[in-house]
Amino acid sequence: MKTIVITGASSGIGRATAEVFLDAGWQVGLIARRADRLEEMAGQYPNAIPLPADVTDAAAMEGAFDSFVAQAGRLDVLFNNAGMFGPAGPIDDIPLDGFEQVMNVNIRGMFIAARLAFGHMRKQSPQGGRIINNGSLSAHNPRPGSVCYTLSKHAITGLTRSLSLDGRAFDIACGQIDIGNARSELVEELNARALQADPNVTLMPMMEVGEAARSVLHMAEMPPEANVQFMTVMATKMPYIGRG
Repeated sequence: MKTIVITGASSGIGRATAEVFLDAGWQVGLIARRADRLEEMAGQYPNAIPLPADVTDAAAMEGAFDSFVAQAGRLDVLFNNAGMFGPAGPIDDIPLDGFEQVMNVNIRGMFIAARLAFGHMRKQSPQGGRIINNGSLSAHNPRPGSVCYTLSKHAITGLTRSLSLDGRAFDIACGQIDIGNARSELVEELNARALQADPNVTLMPMMEVGEAARSVLHMAEMPPEANVQFMTVMATKMPYIGRG
């Protein structure tokens, strides 16, 4: 049975992806802060392993990864997904503590998860595995008022490239999925902010979150000698090309 750890697995893209992998017969480690949601999923799927932890807590994350490998035997894939949008607006309106929270979750948290996954994949036998980072369209083209989120997602592109390079010697592949406007809690929050600012605003087109989840499964199921380096999956009519 193939194995994967998914961070941010209690809601949104993370939960949808976990369900797609569970339905496909993978053994899935579920990492998120909300233990009750993870236990609920584990009650529905015998191949789910709940691993409640905060991605910014290095000790808790190490315990979660060690626990998963002890139960599953090895780690084939990490979907490095947990993230947040944070405060929106021009940079001089952004409080430093809001900026630091986004950096802590979106960069430090993803670094911790990637570091732990890389370590297990490097040491296990047979050696190797795959890390899939959840980037964003904002890793390429920002939306207005997204300086914190955009900065963090550009950093994740650097993480993806570095892991791809450093992982070659150990048969560790790394790819990045850049998802645009999937119907998730994060996007619903952005829509709520837009409506609050202008009740007559036209909301951007969205796609079902399952389309993003199935794209992650496609990346994970590539044979060891192949890798999706970067994938963009988005609502067809959203303003991405030409956005700025």
